[in-house]
Amino acid sequence: MSDLNVSHTRLAAFITATMQAVGLPADDARTIGELMAEADLQGSDGHGVIRVPVYIRRILGGAVNVRPEIKVVEERAATALIDGDNGMGHLVMKRAAELATEKARRCGVAWVGSRYSNHAGPASLYARMPLAHDMVSLYFAVGNANHLPPWGGLDMLLSTNPIAVALPAHEEAPVVLDMATTVAAYGKVKAKAMLGEMMPEGWMIDRQGQPLLDPHRREEGFLLPIGGYKGYGLSMIVGLLAGTLNGAAMGTEVVDFNNDDTSVTNTGQAICVIDPAAFGDTLAFKQRVDKLVREIHASERMPGFDRIWVPGEQSHLKRERHLAQGIAVPASLVRELDAVARQLGVPTLADTPTP
Repeated sequence: MSDLNVSHTRLAAFITATMQAVGLPADDARTIGELMAEADLQGSDGHGVIRVPVYIRRILGGAVNVRPEIKVVEERAATALIDGDNGMGHLVMKRAAELATEKARRCGVAWVGSRYSNHAGPASLYARMPLAHDMVSLYFAVGNANHLPPWGGLDMLLSTNPIAVALPAHEEAPVVLDMATTVAAYGKVKAKAMLGEMMPEGWMIDRQGQPLLDPHRREEGFLLPIGGYKGYGLSMIVGLLAGTLNGAAMGTEVVDFNNDDTSVTNTGQAICVIDPAAFGDTLAFKQRVDKLVREIHASERMPGFDRIWVPGEQSHLKRERHLAQGIAVPASLVRELDAVARQLGVPTLADTPTP
């Protein structure tokens, strides 16, 4: 079997069909399908359709509520806490981003946290949502498995705990930073294993501190934090803000959703949205973002560098390329997805009709 090249609409339709087959309402399944396909579209291939098998396993194992009552349980003018009722994280965080945007429009800034959510895909999906309203956003999340010990320790008490920040521009592409607090996100390690590739040195080490390059041996070691002890500290702070503050899981409470198909994860996330209009003219702000982006592009380059990138530009170009040329799904993943399709009685990815 060779790699399969598909449009993002076919990818979304396939994911939607799998979600409906396990009991999600049509609208919720469609939302998840669109968001997961968007992850692949922007090049976040560790968080898109590759996650279908584990999501389906956990839903069938009873670990996820397919018909949640997502509701606000604490609220003030500029803040809210959402209880996701153990629903799919994509649904919970879409609601959180929308609510934070609405509150920021009234208050200038808003912070919305979540508890009893689940894995929601790449952080930038939600940081990008307020861009449609010319707003700035910051997103934080507790990862869904601990792959990082405290600096100098061996017990897995922390996760990749990602951060995403998005700022609108006027004529340039938005500036979007999406990063794990580890050198690589665990999804990228799994993607390397799926592709049969080795990991670069510096992603993981074993318990003796030696480089770990084979992604199939990932359980023998742990991820490395960005910037050494600084990344460890940042991971802890993000977890406290996205998890502990919301009454969500942190430390030993975190459930490894890769290897546990029955336990509730109580995943915590948070999004902060800022309306630039609270600080002056929005257009002027966006034009100043353009100016800085152009200064960075025009800055003198070191030998061997053809271009200086601004955060988010590579994802923006991948999105345009994938829209025009389709998304390549590795043959090994196609086999897994075909097995899921047969199990659920839905068309395979190759046979899924597009809307």
